[in-house]
Amino acid sequence: MADDLALWDARSVNEYRGISRFSHYPGHIPGAVNLDWLEVMDRQNNIRLKPESDLRNMLTGLGITPDKEVVTYCQTHHRSSLTWFVLNYLGYPQARGYPGSWSDWGNRDETPKETA
Repeated sequence: MADDLALWDARSVNEYRGISRFSHYPGHIPGAVNLDWLEVMDRQNNIRLKPESDLRNMLTGLGITPDKEVVTYCQTHHRSSLTWFVLNYLGYPQARGYPGSWSDWGNRDETPKETA
């Protein structure tokens, strides 16, 4: 994967690892990092977004930095639409959502896949 690209898989860890499967193939896009979309919400504060500094630290720790084009996906881009919003909220200039998400990628024979 290119050094200026980050892939954010916003699904559950079991979906990412290929344990839970909702498409023909299990797993994730090679090079993607996993941060469940629920982790950006503060459950102690009425499910609002976590503080900006916490979000930045979480993302930076995974290599998701503002200098990269970041593409976020889940199964159908419903959950990852929140993570796309978070990236925009944090000022990431190249935030993208993958509308087809894993329901597209995970149902194609020719796309590479990884399980962990």
